[in-house]
Amino acid sequence: MNKDRRSRREFLGLIGAGAAGLAGGGVLPASLFAQAPSAGGDALHADLVVFNAKVYTLDSRMPKAEAFAVRSGRFVSVGSVAEAKALIGTGTQVFDAKQMTIAPGFVDCHNHAGGDILLYEVIVGNPYDVEFVTISSIIEKLRAKAQMTPAGFWIDGYFFDDTKVKDNRQLNVHDLDQVSSEHPVCVHHRGGHTSYYNSKALQLAGIDKHTPNRMGGTYDHDENGELNGRVTDRGQEVFYTVGKRETFTPERKEQRQRDGLAFISKQFVRYGLTSVHHEGGDLFALQQVRARGELLHRVSFETSGEILDAMIKNGISTGFGDEWVRFGATFEHVVDGSFSERTMAMSQPYAGTNPPYSGNITETQADLDAWAERVQRANIQPNCHANGDVAIDMVLTAYERAQQAAPRADLRPKITHCTLINDDLLRRIKALGVVPAPFTTYAYYNSDKFHFYGEERMKHCMAYRSFLDAGIRVAAGSDFSPGPFAPLMGMQGMVTRTGWNGETWGANQRISVEEALQVNTLNGAYNSHEEAIKGSITPGKFADFVVLADDPHTVNPEKIKDIEIVRTVTGGSTVYQK
Repeated sequence: MNKDRRSRREFLGLIGAGAAGLAGGGVLPASLFAQAPSAGGDALHADLVVFNAKVYTLDSRMPKAEAFAVRSGRFVSVGSVAEAKALIGTGTQVFDAKQMTIAPGFVDCHNHAGGDILLYEVIVGNPYDVEFVTISSIIEKLRAKAQMTPAGFWIDGYFFDDTKVKDNRQLNVHDLDQVSSEHPVCVHHRGGHTSYYNSKALQLAGIDKHTPNRMGGTYDHDENGELNGRVTDRGQEVFYTVGKRETFTPERKEQRQRDGLAFISKQFVRYGLTSVHHEGGDLFALQQVRARGELLHRVSFETSGEILDAMIKNGISTGFGDEWVRFGATFEHVVDGSFSERTMAMSQPYAGTNPPYSGNITETQADLDAWAERVQRANIQPNCHANGDVAIDMVLTAYERAQQAAPRADLRPKITHCTLINDDLLRRIKALGVVPAPFTTYAYYNSDKFHFYGEERMKHCMAYRSFLDAGIRVAAGSDFSPGPFAPLMGMQGMVTRTGWNGETWGANQRISVEEALQVNTLNGAYNSHEEAIKGSITPGKFADFVVLADDPHTVNPEKIKDIEIVRTVTGGSTVYQK
């Protein structure tokens, strides 16, 4: 793929940098914990002792504790205050939690984390929370950019959400024509599967009202048969090679990537995330950020393209790396469209569509089968993006055929999103040991889109209850940028299935607070074959934990998302403090 194109993959892989003006905590010195009086320090004593806490360990052997101790970045004792205090010595840092709640650090198993778009590009919606904007505000921001940009260069806006518009209508080509007639203009839906173009962009790409849809994509029309500017999925590919785009020196590109990764790491720990599965990104920049001490969370790096080819060629399997950065599953291999943008591939058409529309399949079964077998033979954990039941069926078929052709024990193939399921799909997921990572924050953030699917379908979407009841180790995947990445917002949605607008959909899929906590911690570690080293507060595991101002088990369930993150600790070091 041409490096200058702004494809969906690049968009979702770049935007994790974070928004200007959003405060974030940096690395904080260990001295923020109080230092105990001299106690004759030696190798048997702890570096950190935490006591007087409500500790939810997520370890079934000891689900709750009141204290723990940390040495060399790992938990060494979990239990009573007396047991922990016995490990206090000279130089031991101590923390009286004053009955605050402590849980393992949160794990996000699907996040387009690295990049610079949020720092440097035009943002037309709120990346982190529910906020309504006006179409005039979008036009104004893009017009300001156009006035500073030479004719013929692209003007792009990011983080648009079509159901978060005060005008209560869809953005269209006529709106974007008001930005400029000399620049190609594009507004990218935050979901990454649809974009909106002005007339200039459509002209440059050679798209008119007679252009047929592509395999896996559409060029949408208004009620009069004219192009309305909305383009879905693979239909966007024709725009990648037309028009002009700003270029940067290699040095400036590296700096932008480093800045973005350092910034987003601060935001992750600010929300309590200590491990994140990165969908691609700049691996070199990630290593530089880590070397500079600016990487505050652990990374499971999920890749594709040249890096995946190099892994296969050189015998590098899933798990290669260290405690901070290691190769995980593959980058999501996209098989269908989007839930939030209503392009996911379903066995029944979307209500009210004429002609009937059932979503976009973006891959053939033969190509998917070949890809899955190639990855499995290399002992690399496969990962596919599949939202609709049709796409999930295709992915399971490919995984089943790959397992038959090249059997691997405990491979744990991933299905990212795995949104719309049925009993047969559940059976096959369980049989294969698939680890799904459905949307987390959607139940709260995107409840305004659920009416497009209806209550009967929503009973089978983001089906945490069904997965858990079937014995499937379901994990949490925010899919940032398409969804906010706040774990507590995700937990609230899992527990209540009630959105920001007060609507409840698919209440049969509610799970308990304890189950939601496990989904966001221990199950996340299992998703990347790391349950032996993280995901619970257990002696021998990394000391990754989060201190909460309130207990999600006892607060009003509709207030879980508002619980304050008091402190985030990675490897025994405080990386964020309120």
